[in-house]
Amino acid sequence: MTTPLTLTPGRCADGRPRLAAVGEIDMSNIGVLAQALDDTPGPLVLDLTEVEYLDSAGLSVLFAHADRLEVIASPLLAPVLQISGLTALATVHGLGPDAPGDLPSRD
Repeated sequence: MTTPLTLTPGRCADGRPRLAAVGEIDMSNIGVLAQALDDTPGPLVLDLTEVEYLDSAGLSVLFAHADRLEVIASPLLAPVLQISGLTALATVHGLGPDAPGDLPSRD
C-alpha cells in the first residue's frame, strides 16, 4: 500500500520554484517525490513543514538533489535532517528558535 503524499508545485514570492509536500515520505512513495524533483530543474525550495514522517528511502532522494535544494523543515523533521548530514549539503531552514524569520515566503 502506498503511503499518502501530496506534492504541490508553486513559486516563492521571489519567483523561485517551490514544491510543498504533505503527508509521509517513505519507500512506498519516493518514486513520486524523485520524479517531481527530477522534473523541476535548477534550484528548488522544498517545503516539508507538513510532512509527518521521513524514512531513509526519502532521505536518499533528498541527498541525490541536495546540491540544489533549499529545505524548509518542520520541528519534527529538523533533527532527522541534522543527524543524517543533509544540513551540511543543502540549505535547511527551521532548525532553531529564530528560524521562522528565515523561511522563504509560502505564497
